[in-house]
Amino acid sequence: MKAKVHITLKNGVLDPQGKAIQNALSHLGFGGVDEVRQGKYIEIKLADTDPAAAKQRVSQMCEKLLANMIIENYAVEVEGEGALVRP
Repeated sequence: MKAKVHITLKNGVLDPQGKAIQNALSHLGFGGVDEVRQGKYIEIKLADTDPAAAKQRVSQMCEKLLANMIIENYAVEVEGEGALVRP
């Protein structure tokens, strides 16, 4: 079973890397880009067979290691289940 994790900065948190990407896009001629926010994408292959239990386990992984809960949000998607979004 595969879990997909999207980690992004919370609204209001400064994103210097996103700003650098936005500036680079502008210099390359891609105008009209109002804002860029960058994040992380992680895929985890699990031995779990219960999608709900797998989602709960990956959520615990995010809260303990993968995401900085002070400045980041995460969303977990497990095959066969909808997405779990934690702001």
